[in-house]
Amino acid sequence: MLKKVLYRNAVAISPVRLDQLRSVSVFSTSATAVTTTPTRANTTATNVLSNKRFGQPVALTHPHLINRDELVTGIKLDEFKQRRHRLMIGLQKYVAENTRGINRDKRHHAVIIPSSTKKYMSDKIPYVFRQNSDFYYLCGCLEPDTVLMMSIDDKNSIKSTLFMRPKDSHAELWEGTRTGVELASELFGVDESYPMENFRPILIKLLQQQKPLIWYDSRVSDLPQLNKQIVNVLDTTKSQEQLLSPIGLVHGMRLIKSPAEQDLMRRTCQIASEAINDVMRCTKPGHSEHHIFAMIDYQCRLRNASYLAYPPVVASGANATTIHYIENSQLTKSGDLVLMDAGCEYGGYTSDITRTWPVNGEFSEPQKILYDIVLELQKELINIMLKEGGQTLDELFDTMCIKLGKYLQEAGIVSKSIDDLIGLGRAGYEFCPHHVSHYLGMDVHDTPQIPRNLTLLPGMVCTVEPGVYISKDRSDVPKEFRGMGVRVEDDILITSDNKIEILSDACVKERIHLENLNK
Repeated sequence: MLKKVLYRNAVAISPVRLDQLRSVSVFSTSATAVTTTPTRANTTATNVLSNKRFGQPVALTHPHLINRDELVTGIKLDEFKQRRHRLMIGLQKYVAENTRGINRDKRHHAVIIPSSTKKYMSDKIPYVFRQNSDFYYLCGCLEPDTVLMMSIDDKNSIKSTLFMRPKDSHAELWEGTRTGVELASELFGVDESYPMENFRPILIKLLQQQKPLIWYDSRVSDLPQLNKQIVNVLDTTKSQEQLLSPIGLVHGMRLIKSPAEQDLMRRTCQIASEAINDVMRCTKPGHSEHHIFAMIDYQCRLRNASYLAYPPVVASGANATTIHYIENSQLTKSGDLVLMDAGCEYGGYTSDITRTWPVNGEFSEPQKILYDIVLELQKELINIMLKEGGQTLDELFDTMCIKLGKYLQEAGIVSKSIDDLIGLGRAGYEFCPHHVSHYLGMDVHDTPQIPRNLTLLPGMVCTVEPGVYISKDRSDVPKEFRGMGVRVEDDILITSDNKIEILSDACVKERIHLENLNK
């Protein structure tokens, strides 16, 4: 079951079952056609928006990044409209079929999704801004301090409204151009747009006229002032309804990638694969882990990635036995392995790849044994996906633990006395205590509201990443294996014909090829 996605004042009131989500077609990417009355946004948007200045790259200003018929890289405006339409219809149907904790007769709903806000490392120095993924998924807007409100009534009439920062010449002089309220409707394909100051009175009016259920989760909001406004409005209107979280339903949609999203996933994985190949090819003894970090960042950006998807793990020698090692400050030495876990973001979608290779271009005998175990295990896990033992990510993890325990036993690393599957599984888990897979998409650990016991379906993207980590202090392991860490990770798409596509297949992982990369 999805873990408690409906909340009243941040307290769960009812879990959402996966069969309920399927019944409302939240998982489906075949969106119902959106019927709208032609508006200026649909008929003359190009003319209206020509020679204007926006708060984000658009096709008119960045044709090298965004095609003419796209709102953002790789995604057309109509797809965003369909997502909003599908969410609201699915949400309404979900409530009608739900039997616990919600007024099933409710046909009026309002969903409020906030953007991210700027965050600062010191005084006026901001971190690189990254948009809230759910907000971006539903409207394609890349500006901070913005709110999307969607409503549906008993006649299935859907309305989308953006509350934006207004144009401000002084602020824009310092922080860059804003799209502004006047251009927002045309650019983002919403029905109406207003300054943020209008949010409170418009919400009050909506509550008074339609008395909708309000879907908003303050715990995932970066906008504390918005939280206060919503609480104040509910008090002002004496609303007795629960505040419900829409995040589980949005994640149910995000879990299944549309054809356009699948293409973006292919591109981000291709960029990262090529970049990692170049980094492995150029690595030499004496490079610091920090230098390798810089190389992967540089190589990804050279290929038009926006930035790295997360702080990469660049772990040489025994550092690779720390699973989330990100200090990246040690010098590499001849004879060491380097484990690098890195990915990039392109068009709002992320890759996540791990490779392990010898700094000097040659595996030692113990390194060969451990690397071959992990690589063979990874290939087997990929091959059983969609089959018994690999129909869900949790099943895949259980299979990994058992197989890893068996292979390590054959290598003399796990005791020969273990002769049952449970014992082998526990032994394998001891050497690889992280899950073998997670969903992947707009976020690295994508759609966290979705459990990993869900049957793999076409359109899902996930990782397969077995590893072995042997501390240098382990006295129960042959000495030659101590202080070694190996992980191999690829990104996998379940295709429409229920087959496996390895999105990161271009990234070298065969041992003989790794040894020949820099020769």
